[in-house]
Amino acid sequence: MNNILLYIGIDDTDSSSGMCTTYVTCVILSKLKDCGFNIIGFPRLIRLNPFARFKTRGNGATSFKLELKSDKEVDEVKKIVLENVQQLSVLQDERTNPGVVFYDGEITQELQEFGLETIRNIVTIQDAETLLNKVGADFYKFKNGRGIIGALAAISCPLNDKTYELLTYRIPENYGTTRQINHESVVEMNDNTYPDTFDNLDQGYVAIEPHTPCPVLYGIRSENPEILCQAKDIVKISEPVERSCIYLTNQHTDMHLQKVGNISEMNKFKCYIVEGTVRNKPHVIEGGHLIFTLGDDSGQVECAAYEPTKQFREFVRELEPEDFLRVYGGIGEGITPKGTLNIEKFELLKLADLVVSKNPMCDCGKRMKSAGTGKGFKCPKCGSKLGEDEKDTIIIQRNIKKGFYETPP
Repeated sequence: MNNILLYIGIDDTDSSSGMCTTYVTCVILSKLKDCGFNIIGFPRLIRLNPFARFKTRGNGATSFKLELKSDKEVDEVKKIVLENVQQLSVLQDERTNPGVVFYDGEITQELQEFGLETIRNIVTIQDAETLLNKVGADFYKFKNGRGIIGALAAISCPLNDKTYELLTYRIPENYGTTRQINHESVVEMNDNTYPDTFDNLDQGYVAIEPHTPCPVLYGIRSENPEILCQAKDIVKISEPVERSCIYLTNQHTDMHLQKVGNISEMNKFKCYIVEGTVRNKPHVIEGGHLIFTLGDDSGQVECAAYEPTKQFREFVRELEPEDFLRVYGGIGEGITPKGTLNIEKFELLKLADLVVSKNPMCDCGKRMKSAGTGKGFKCPKCGSKLGEDEKDTIIIQRNIKKGFYETPP
């Protein structure tokens, strides 16, 4: 009998108040290893559409695959997975609706397209259930089972571009307490492993440390999984680590973004790369958010750099009308029916010339003054005169250059 390659996807086990699907998966993987089951490769962490209406806190689904020897082993694995999802999920939260998918078939083009669709657009429970039935997958819904959407996407999403993330987890007694991480050691880790690891620090802020009551102690990102163990050894902590796990992920790959030819093609709750011209000077609204309008021949859209992006807003503040940008981000609710494009990053492709007009300079070195309405200009030093159309046009030096500008980690 041929061995069975079984894919398992899990999603929607966490809540706004705690837990984490990556932790649930890490616990399950440990128990499967203890039982002697053969896990193939790294588990996957797939970040879904950030504008999905019912997204969980982290908006990430997980999957992994095993090589099993018999149907009996398949049944044993399913029992372990489902028991732990049942036990660890925050089922009392009305927004937590776990889903688990078991699949032992080919990852077809149709399945891959579903995975991408889930990351870029809005997908329904019915969409997922229809495809699961079509491909003959076994799936389990807790409560309304919305998690089957992400669970299937985590199995089927193609990862042509990928990164890795090492996640370490706290013991349950410490959930909700201040994390005991030595910040100087994080600086040392960054000095020793950057750029193989990235987004560790942002102007002194320790970006590897979450600020929620979830089980995660810290997470380190890299494009090289081997460097993550070295990084982990450098970071010093003063509390127990229950377990850790390295995930293969689509984070920081821009997979959720779709390039569009013009602004009129964009819709709410989707993510885009779009080019356009700044139509007005960015201005601050209530809450400290910075707003401006981006336009092209097809229409225009309101863009926002929100207050939590901090220093990033200073780059946006330097934009001027007629600057030409390539903007990366997603469209959420806004003050207009079309929604607001939440900027993740932008590329300044062309700077507008910022000019002012001044009275002309006289040959004697003195700047002229107005000689009266319709009378041109007269030098107060030597008396020379010039016509009223002789003003000097001066280009003002800009405080921003062409290039990429990104939100902080």
